[in-house]
Amino acid sequence: MPPNVTATATLTCSFGMAPSTLSVLPTHLVNVEGKPAATIQDTLTGANIPPFGMCTTPSNPAVAAATSAAMGVLTPAPCVPLVTGPWAPGAALTQIGSVPALTAGSTCMCTWGGVITITNPGSVKTTSN
Repeated sequence: MPPNVTATATLTCSFGMAPSTLSVLPTHLVNVEGKPAATIQDTLTGANIPPFGMCTTPSNPAVAAATSAAMGVLTPAPCVPLVTGPWAPGAALTQIGSVPALTAGSTCMCTWGGVITITNPGSVKTTSN
């Protein structure tokens, strides 16, 4: 059983240059170890998933433009993650407001091809099924 994910969880993107911290809005009214618990739907850019510093994938139009301007030398651009769907897989049994709880090991995808992973779930003692 993987740990539940809460506000303050550490995230990374396969094309990002810096880690980021998950923000969970306290709308679910469920806390785990004193912090708001996350669900698989917590994927809003800016509200839940902040930028990962600079983006390095040429499939991002900003990176492609910066790389073109640098005569083909890969040039990172500011990250603006655009998540394509919910986190997966999520908890099999634990739900928060009829939505599966987010657990360590879940991932989500960015439109530009990056895989966003949870490197620290923000909780250490609480697990879900």
